[in-house]
Amino acid sequence: MILTRQFRYPAFVNGYAELLVEPPAGLLDNVAPEQRIRLEVEEETGFRIQQLEKVFEAFMSPGSVTEKLYFFVAEYRAEDRVSEGGGIHSEGEDIGVFELGIEEALAQIADGRICDGKTIMLLQYAALHLFAD
Repeated sequence: MILTRQFRYPAFVNGYAELLVEPPAGLLDNVAPEQRIRLEVEEETGFRIQQLEKVFEAFMSPGSVTEKLYFFVAEYRAEDRVSEGGGIHSEGEDIGVFELGIEEALAQIADGRICDGKTIMLLQYAALHLFAD
């Protein structure tokens, strides 16, 4: 799986000094979720995805935040990489891109290295539906 690492100020001020591991994501800004995720994946990871599958929607903290997230999965190949990714530097983005297997990803959830809710949800989905024997 292709994931990203980036600094998140809210996590930092809550005592988490590490870079957060996350899937590509972004605010909709009046764009359809399917279009936004394609743009964000390419901006952040450098991969231009072909087939996209919406797997679920979720309110992350409905008691205090109105944000609704749309979760997608997509296959990728080496030839789908069209740039280095890393985000838009002129907007202050400095995003690391890396590949991780499902077993290592689950181990990182277990030991706390992956602690972002949306990332955990997508990795659990992948373990149950994409990598299950």
